[in-house]
Amino acid sequence: MKKRNIKNTDLSVAPVNFGGNIFGWTLDEKQSFEILDKFTYAGFNFIDTADTYSWWVNGKGGQSEEIIGKWMKSRNNRHNLIISTKVGSETKEHGFDISRKHILKSVDESLQRLQTDHIDLYYTHFDDHKTPVEETLSAYDEIIKAGKVRYIAASNLSTERLKASFEAAEKNNLPKYVALQPHYNLMEREGFEKNYAPLVKQFDLSVFPYWSLAAGFLTGKYRNETDFTKSQRGEGVRKYLNEKGLGVLRALDQVSAKYNTTQGSIALAWLLANPLITAPLVSATSESQLETLFNAPNLELSSDDIDLLNKASQ
Repeated sequence: MKKRNIKNTDLSVAPVNFGGNIFGWTLDEKQSFEILDKFTYAGFNFIDTADTYSWWVNGKGGQSEEIIGKWMKSRNNRHNLIISTKVGSETKEHGFDISRKHILKSVDESLQRLQTDHIDLYYTHFDDHKTPVEETLSAYDEIIKAGKVRYIAASNLSTERLKASFEAAEKNNLPKYVALQPHYNLMEREGFEKNYAPLVKQFDLSVFPYWSLAAGFLTGKYRNETDFTKSQRGEGVRKYLNEKGLGVLRALDQVSAKYNTTQGSIALAWLLANPLITAPLVSATSESQLETLFNAPNLELSSDDIDLLNKASQ
């Protein structure tokens, strides 16, 4: 499988980024190990998590990192993997927190849970709007120089704070973000394409979109309200069950039939056909869902296919 370089780094990743938010939530430890084994056996090497996953289960998070850490230790495969995690969880006194104090504390806790001595890609998960960007980047500079983190990236930053971060990094010789993790898929296009794509080009960022399959809607399994009971995420796709959403599903049905593959694989292939996208972030809880991920990088959509999907999703 042809790997893709994360821009401005020496990291190469397979073109699908596995989302670890399901570990300790919809998958227990044993099931998580099985999925991770199959994912990496197929040649994929890029795993994403956060210090807050899965806080919605126990109110504090950390389960996902712990499971990944136990799995890497048991398989002795850390050297084969690119691991990303995030900082910026809420604290009582601060809200979303990317202060120096919180970063220095959080990185050590993540390293301990992951049972590793370094994090390849460390994200600002949420922007707190209180901490100066210079303080955040200086803290990242400390942990990079200490060997705890290799590169930094941004997730839910406003365009203004993202630009301010690059200006501060340039002015003060501080680390620069190398990647962006935005909300982007066939059902959610405007925010990225209008606001962030110009900055991605300007700052030469790699892009790893989250919710690449729109919480499962783009797999085609939700066609009416009775389908919402099919998974724990069912209610989350209600907003897509409208004229536009059904039109996108019809387009996916047409293109997937042409290639004899799944709607989800086509939705991911649409992302991968965009030169700005490096590796979509997506989860899987079964072998059939893994096949959807595995097939996507092998699909080369025609310009007609892409036009059809673009028109349906506008």
